[in-house]
Amino acid sequence: MAHRLFIADPAHSSWSLRGWLLFEKFGLTKTTTWMGYEETPIADHLAAHRPARTAPALITKDGALIWDSLAIAEELASLHPKAGIWPSDPSLRATARSLAAEMHSGFMALRNECNFNLFAAYKDVPFSDPVLADIARLEDVWSYALVQSRGPWLCGEYSAADVFFAPVAARAASYGLPFGADGQAYVDAHLSDPAFRQWRAMGMAFGKEFERYKLDYTPGVWRGIPPLPAKAIDAGTAENDACLYSGKEITHLMEVQDRVFGFCNAFCRDKSVADPMAWPQLATLLSAS
Repeated sequence: MAHRLFIADPAHSSWSLRGWLLFEKFGLTKTTTWMGYEETPIADHLAAHRPARTAPALITKDGALIWDSLAIAEELASLHPKAGIWPSDPSLRATARSLAAEMHSGFMALRNECNFNLFAAYKDVPFSDPVLADIARLEDVWSYALVQSRGPWLCGEYSAADVFFAPVAARAASYGLPFGADGQAYVDAHLSDPAFRQWRAMGMAFGKEFERYKLDYTPGVWRGIPPLPAKAIDAGTAENDACLYSGKEITHLMEVQDRVFGFCNAFCRDKSVADPMAWPQLATLLSAS
């Protein structure tokens, strides 16, 4: 039996991003159940798995149910002690746990005023004093950790601490959070990370922007790495003989840099259209041209 992860719409669920990264960044296998929640509450999706009622939720390979992202991190670290979810160094591990716990329970002004929306890109956002205080606190704890560890991530190698701050990087890209040079460098590390880019690409492919998440700010530009221009097409001859991801029969096509590639379903195609270079299978072919 494999771990079974339940996650919600990737464009709007910051907690789900954490759950997904805990598997993706540490090489852990899983099966995934996606849950849309604009029309159906997550609690209804999870009705058969009470008392879970939020995303992410996890049923471990041993059948244990976990319904909190920090608890998922801790249990996965126990089940997979060599995965590197927490740093091996005791001092850095203590720092990483403190960082993750503070992010898990704090920074409410930032969460409430800058909702997690991977479709959003604004400029000249008028940040409130509580949001600016949250940003100052983020820079303080990030600086403390990076001085200890000397980077590149908060506690040396990528750890659960970085998983928990990945949604902050997304908010920085959407709202232009005013970090200093060191804080922005840490944000940029997330925005350029292939796993983070894949998550955003899946968000673009999964659905559409929730109307209730749109805010009345001046439109701007997403501050991550600009993706290669690409589009879905209805007809053409793919360079590849089978879907780049599943190996299954090709049913959907995309065009990028005047080249055509094929996929086994609309989601595989659309996540590739959203950010072609985020996907190693496709990026390798494009880089070899």
